[in-house]
Amino acid sequence: MARRIDSPGRDVHTGRGAVSNPAGRFEATQSVAFDDGWGTLDDADAKPRTIVTAEQARSIVSYNDSPDIPFDRSLNPYRGCEHGCSYCYARPSHGYLGLSAGLDFETRLFAKVNAAELLRHELARKAYKPARIVIGVNTDAYQPAEREWQLTRQVLEVLVQCGHPAGVITKSALVLRDVDLWADLARRNLAAVHVTLTTLDRALARKLEPRAPTPERRLEAIAGLAQAGVPVCVMASPLIPGLNDHELEAILQRAAEAGATQASYTLLRLPHEVRDLFTQWLEVHAPGKANHVLQLVADTRAGPERNGDFGVRMRGQGAYAQLMALRFANAIKRLGLRRDELPVELSHFRPPPSAAKGQLRLF
Repeated sequence: MARRIDSPGRDVHTGRGAVSNPAGRFEATQSVAFDDGWGTLDDADAKPRTIVTAEQARSIVSYNDSPDIPFDRSLNPYRGCEHGCSYCYARPSHGYLGLSAGLDFETRLFAKVNAAELLRHELARKAYKPARIVIGVNTDAYQPAEREWQLTRQVLEVLVQCGHPAGVITKSALVLRDVDLWADLARRNLAAVHVTLTTLDRALARKLEPRAPTPERRLEAIAGLAQAGVPVCVMASPLIPGLNDHELEAILQRAAEAGATQASYTLLRLPHEVRDLFTQWLEVHAPGKANHVLQLVADTRAGPERNGDFGVRMRGQGAYAQLMALRFANAIKRLGLRRDELPVELSHFRPPPSAAKGQLRLF
């Protein structure tokens, strides 16, 4: 299936992060836009609409054994993400759907409408052993579509009812809608909310993460959660060399002042199609910095293609990465922020009634 590749030299997609919509890496053919003389090239896809399609998922909890991820299971209620973050490592996952990692990823979304039902089945398995489930690892569980679909809240309600430890990674202040549920979990030492704060520069945020809440709204979310007794981790992520890396200490300080008690960071990595998409974004939004940023990124990865090695993919390597690690360590020590989450209390877990039995337990 052919897909249009827009010219990377024009910022025609107002409110979108991707500058183009290249064919997915598994597609056999690609197409290139051309001017047919009727003026359609300038008008095409100027304002692509967001389309959310209901999906009946086959499974909902994903397990991993990655040595550099502090949890072994996650849950994603949505495929694709309207926030449109230009650097998002999850963009290539749309290729498995025959879609583009570019504009398709942020405009053609899928809502797993049976997420809560599948979660109940998973938790009811006799062999199931509880451990924290982190929601929204691949795409943001509180992206704009959640206002209508409310799949994240449905999932969270199941976890609350079962006394199951839960976490979430989000850029959205919509997390405050569910503060009642997060506070319930927090009272039983079951909650961990991670709020990503990429930059404090509102103009840069609008370009990097065009449909995500502003930095101010994310700080308000941290404050609201903290006031409700919910432990909050601020994620300074990703740090982009030569673009937002100078903000690390300021991000951590503002978050600590808002009530965050834990902090983490990652360095930018550019897997698969993301490298070309982010290069196009730089050429449009920061042309004077593009070559410098890309060279610094390559230096932290021992080359542009070394993105996925365990142990270094989150933090990078080399002198620049070591400097960032030292700056982070000094900042969290000064601010009194933890690196690691507090241990969870697993004794609260009660599995839901088995769906196979079709009835509730009497006692």
